[in-house]
Order: sequence, then C-alpha cells, then structure tokens
Amino acid sequence: SLPLSHPRIWKLKEGAIMFRSTPHGSSGSGKMNSTSFLLLRIWTLVYVLLTVFGTLSSTAVHAEPSTTTSSAEQEEVPAYMREDADWGTYYDPQKEFCGDKDCYKILGFDYEMFGKSPPDKKEITKRYRALSRAWHPDKSKKKGAKERFVKINKAYEILTDKEKRDEYDYLRERPDEYFTKYGSSVLWSYAPKSDARFISILFLIFGSVFTYYAQLSKWQQIADRLTKAAVEGLSLRDGGTVESVDIRERALEILAQTEEKEKEDAAAAKANGAKKKGPKLTGKEKKLKHQESLRPIVAQLVKEEHKDFGGGFHQPTYRDLLVIKLVKMPFAIVKFILWRTKYAIRRLRGLELNEEERMVLTKTAIGEIGWAAAEKDGELEDLLAAEVWIMENLEKWKDFQEMKTMSKGDQKRIARWKKRQGSKLE
Repeated sequence: SLPLSHPRIWKLKEGAIMFRSTPHGSSGSGKMNSTSFLLLRIWTLVYVLLTVFGTLSSTAVHAEPSTTTSSAEQEEVPAYMREDADWGTYYDPQKEFCGDKDCYKILGFDYEMFGKSPPDKKEITKRYRALSRAWHPDKSKKKGAKERFVKINKAYEILTDKEKRDEYDYLRERPDEYFTKYGSSVLWSYAPKSDARFISILFLIFGSVFTYYAQLSKWQQIADRLTKAAVEGLSLRDGGTVESVDIRERALEILAQTEEKEKEDAAAAKANGAKKKGPKLTGKEKKLKHQESLRPIVAQLVKEEHKDFGGGFHQPTYRDLLVIKLVKMPFAIVKFILWRTKYAIRRLRGLELNEEERMVLTKTAIGEIGWAAAEKDGELEDLLAAEVWIMENLEKWKDFQEMKTMSKGDQKRIARWKKRQGSKLE
C-alpha cells in the first residue's frame, strides 16, 4: 500500500476524481491495489455527500429572498383595499347615507385627518375605481364581495353629490337634527299592524267590564254607609237617616225571630240530654256579637230594597256598560245642544223661565244627589220656588240643608247668632 505522502495523489477536476501516479522505484505500473480502490470509493462517497449538501443549502439561500419579496408585495397593498379594512361608524339608522358605516372610511379617507383639505371628486373617483376592480362580484370570488361592492357604490354616490355630501358632513355631529328631519321612526321599528276591528272589540269588552264594576263600587259606597248606620243604630241626630232607622228596626225583628228559633233548638237539644255551654261574654263582647249577627241581615235588606239611591248611585245595569253609553252619547250631545240653543234664544227674546228651564237650572245647581233627595222628600216645589240657580239663594239653601242635620239646640243657637249678625234664616 502507498503512504499518504506518496507522490501519487488524488485530484478533483471539473467534478470528477482523477488518479495520477508518479514513477517511484519499481512499483510505477499505475495500477491500483485493493486498498487504493477502497480509498477511491470513500473519497467518491464523501464528494457526493458534499455536493448534495451544497446544492440544498444553495436552494434554501436563494428561496429566502423570494419569500421576503412576497411578504413585501403583500404589505404594499393599501389598508383600505384589504378585506379587514376599518369602515368606521356613523349614526344613520334610516339608511339615508351609508347606514352605520362611514362613507369616507369605505373609500379609504379619514374625515378626522384631512381637515381643511378634503378629497376632491377626482381623488374619490380614483379610490372608487380601485376598490371596484378589487371587489366587483364578477371579478372577486371572496365571501361578501357583493355586499361590499354595494356599500362602495353607495359611498361614491354620496360623496360625489355635493348636496348630499354637505348634508352628510353637517349631520355627522348632529344626531338630534337627523332625528328631527327623518322622523321618530329612526329610533324603532313598528310591529306588524293589528286588526283594528279586533282591537276595537277588545277595547269595548274591557271598557264595559270596567264601567260595570265602577258603577257597582259607586253604589257600594253608599250601601256600606247605610249598612254601618243601621248596624250601629245611629239616630237622625247622630248621622243616621230615615232609611237606616227603618232598616235597623226590620233587621232587629228578623234577628229576634232567628234567635228565638235558636233558643227553641237549644232547649230541644237540652231536653235530649245534650249539654252546650259557651264562654261567658262581657257587655262589650255581647254588643259586638249582636252587631255582627245583625250586619248580614242589614246588608241583605239594603241590597234588595235600595237598588237606587238617586244621583247616579244605583246598582249597575246594562245601561252602565260602555257600549250602551257610547251608543247613547251622540243623542245626549244633540239633545244638550238643542236645549242650550233654545234657552239662549229665549233669553235673547227676554222671555221668563218656563217650567222645564227652572227644573234643569235647579238640578244643575244642587246636583244629582240633592235633586234626588228633594224629589224623595217631596220638596221639589219649595226648591223650585227658592230659585237656587241664583248664587245667593243657593248659599241659603245649603245652610238650611246643613242645619237640618243638626240637633234642635244647635239650630236654635245658630239662628240666634245669625239674628245678632243681622241675617235671618228663611
């Protein structure tokens, strides 16, 4: 075998392995033995590996600038052309302009930045054409391209129309004036229309139920007062009425009959050996028990016999339903207008009041309740003669009605006081 320092060397030339030998002694035949051949194969393998590794490294080095160039090209696309471009916001719920997006931002302008140098029509058109090419539905297959193209067209239409653009700029910071001009419907949307006939029928039903129970409550107020006066046994001097005294007397008779029957039943039970002993009651407890026993009897009598207290305080009937009142209302209005017209003509002619006019004026002066009470007590003739539609006479009538509720002693004292004051009760 040859040492590595032998004149025979390995030479790489133009990608090939060459073997050169220099004569040295008797062994200069140029033929390789087995060891030399093995070295040759090793060097060949090393060369191939180095060549492959160098090629891969060179490819990677050359590919890196290409990637950088692609990123750079992407960064060169304007922000307003990108799919995630910021279109800002604007108060336009009626969609008179660009809806809730800013027309300027849609075309790549910033209203807050350009200040006194707004884009002219030429710049706006240039931006519009660029965006149209990028987002036209026939050219772009991206999702939402059609919607974006519609918005772009709308923004271009607004900003190239001087009148619309001036209004758009003016209303930008004035939502209150936007509201005034385009109406209240910008704040909400109307629900589907309901059937007017159904709503009307529903209103009449609920209204009729309400007026029925309102009239019942009105009657019940007077009925409760009458019941209380009868149960407590109030005299005319203490605030009772003729009706309450009469109802109490009849209720006591009914209660006495009921108690007598209960005593008979108790006696019969005692005779049969049954013992029933209740707790001993005090005088106050007995009185309260007596009143509680009397109350349902009085309430029943009031309900059966006093269905109408007069002055509109009556038990409800079908006439109190809202439907009936609405039907009768036009006739009542016409009747009132005709009467007032007739009354005015008679006053202009200087004629005296007739019977109908005196009754209407009197009823208006003292009210429905006073009129009903006077009619019940048979005092209508005296009331009409008193001419209570005149204010001075009305005051005297009210004083007289108030004195009727007082005791005889109080009436005498007030009469003496008025006499000393120079006024006399008539």
